[in-house]
Amino acid sequence: MKRTAFFFAPFTLLMVLGLAAPISALAQATTPPDDPVALAESAGIPEITDDATILDAEGNVLREGRNGWTCMAAPGAPMCLDEQWMSWLDAYANQGDEVEVTGVGLAYMLQGDDGVSNIHPFATEPTPDNEWVATGPHIMLIVPDPALLDGLPTDPRQGGPYVMWKDTPLVHVMIPVETGAIGMPFFDRRP
Repeated sequence: MKRTAFFFAPFTLLMVLGLAAPISALAQATTPPDDPVALAESAGIPEITDDATILDAEGNVLREGRNGWTCMAAPGAPMCLDEQWMSWLDAYANQGDEVEVTGVGLAYMLQGDDGVSNIHPFATEPTPDNEWVATGPHIMLIVPDPALLDGLPTDPRQGGPYVMWKDTPLVHVMIPVETGAIGMPFFDRRP
C-alpha cells in the first residue's frame, strides 16, 4: 500500500467518529427510490449531494457536479464518496492490491448496504467464517496510514465504529449512525 506522510492528530479522528450521532437524523428511509439520481442522492446529506457528480449503477454520468463528491446509484448500496474514496473505489473495483490514500477520506451510505464480508473484501456471499455483515445507515472513513486505526475494534458486534478489512489495502472504518444498524446472519451459529 502506498502511503503519504500525513499529520493526523488523534483528537481529529475522535471528532470525525463523534459526527455519526447527528447524521443519524439525516438517514433516509430504507426503501430506495426508483429514480437513479434520487437513489444516488439518498446516500448522502444535501450539503454534499446537491452539487455532487451523480453516476448510475453502470458508472455513466447522470449529472456533472462541482464539489469534488461523487454519488452513485448502486442498487443495495448507494453511496457518496469524496476524492480519496474514489481512489479507493477504483482499487476495489479492480481488485487491486494498492490504494493511494493521501488524506482523510469520507463516504456516506445513509441507505446502508446489503452486506459484505467484514474480513474478505471480495467475498460474494455470506459463509459461516467470513463475518458477513449488513450495515444500516453509516459513514466510512479512510486514512493515509492504517496504523492510525490501531486500537479500534474490528468486531462489528462491539457497537459503534469498527475497522473493516484490517490488514488489507482496503482497510477503512465503518461508522454506523443508527443503533442496531448491524446484522450478521451467522452470528448465532458461531461456537
